[in-house]
Amino acid sequence: MALPTPLPPELIELITARFKLLSEPMRIRILDQLREGEQSVGSLAEILDTSQQNVSKHLQALHGGGAVSRRKEGNTVFYGIADQSLLAICEVVCDSVEQRISELSQIVAGS
Repeated sequence: MALPTPLPPELIELITARFKLLSEPMRIRILDQLREGEQSVGSLAEILDTSQQNVSKHLQALHGGGAVSRRKEGNTVFYGIADQSLLAICEVVCDSVEQRISELSQIVAGS
């Protein structure tokens, strides 16, 4: 999809909301764990060494933003990745960081 130029204010707001959704380190950690498959709040809290309340808070934001899906099985709710494009965004950022580190290393080595 080609972006319109200039970006309409409504689209700018949507883009900003998407980046805000990813601006919390715990949310990135949760998404990283969900790459392996669905997880419950309890298992995520244990894996991430944090409270269930903390995980629930971030999952609520991720779910509200369309990033994760939820499925209830008995008394347990399982969360999974609903929007794979968020993982692609993370990969692009990681590639950019890796490139920047390489550039800085070359600068330092050349000094």
